[in-house]
Amino acid sequence: MWRFLHLLLGLFGGHVMSEYFGSGFKPGDTWISFEHVEFLTVSGYGDFDGQGKSAWGQKCGTSEYCKNLPINVRFDFVTNALVQDVTTLDSKQFHVNVLGCKNITFNNFKVIAPGTSIHTDGIHNGRSTDVKILNSNIQTGDDCVSIGDDSKQITLTQVTCGSGHGISIGSLGKYPNEEPVEDIFVTGCTLKNTQNGVRIKTWPKSNPGTASDMHFEDISMENVGNPVLIDQEYCPWNACNIKVPSKVKLSNIIFKKIRGTTSTPLAVCLVCSQGFPCENVVVQDIDLKYSGSEGPVTSQCKNVKPTVSGTHNPTACLNATAAH
Repeated sequence: MWRFLHLLLGLFGGHVMSEYFGSGFKPGDTWISFEHVEFLTVSGYGDFDGQGKSAWGQKCGTSEYCKNLPINVRFDFVTNALVQDVTTLDSKQFHVNVLGCKNITFNNFKVIAPGTSIHTDGIHNGRSTDVKILNSNIQTGDDCVSIGDDSKQITLTQVTCGSGHGISIGSLGKYPNEEPVEDIFVTGCTLKNTQNGVRIKTWPKSNPGTASDMHFEDISMENVGNPVLIDQEYCPWNACNIKVPSKVKLSNIIFKKIRGTTSTPLAVCLVCSQGFPCENVVVQDIDLKYSGSEGPVTSQCKNVKPTVSGTHNPTACLNATAAH
């Protein structure tokens, strides 16, 4: 049954802690969940505090996400929602998970956790349409925003990320029957001291899939590793076979007006699949400076022939490997 709900987050003096709800979480559980709600508003300058410091040192297997640890806030199958002026602190796992939602907006939303917090994505989107993240500040130890399969019409505008792993589409192709990712717009955002900048990642030896119409424009980088990155050989923990190409087809991608400083000399890295080369990639007006000791700023392209125009520092695709 669809319900209408307006939650004014002012409980417990505006600081809601998991301790008030007990600590006996079941594996895969979530602290606070909004499910099957229509016309939802969550606002009020309050904090969701996950008390995550006690959990971040827990060891997890390479094939799991520490599923016994709770997500701070989950939105499942929510339609027409606004989440505004709210902070999530120190989640034990993802801060926010968005699944099966339509028309949900996060405005002036804050995520606060140290760079040492593992598996603590700021906002993870999956199987959702028309998700907007606006005027928000996300500091965490994993992806600032991560976008999974069947995500469509996702907009990030005036979002500041740092530290953490940057803004990521994927990883894609791990599971059978993943639905396409389409219409991703990341504009006017700032990344500070993140391990990556704007990133698209797919598994090698993957299941088939597609991701298309992804637009990254007017992005400021401050001491960011791998500022512009397509990685279709994504293989954490060396637990996969990178010799077998990814079957996720990437197309219609624009990197435009990306500027600032990089903490690694490889500032632009477009590594696409040998089996399914990237198509219609545009690289325009890139100005990234590196002041480290590992050599001049450079770029790499593999299995992609981008359209290059405007200002380029580094010169895009100096050592391009032709698509087969």
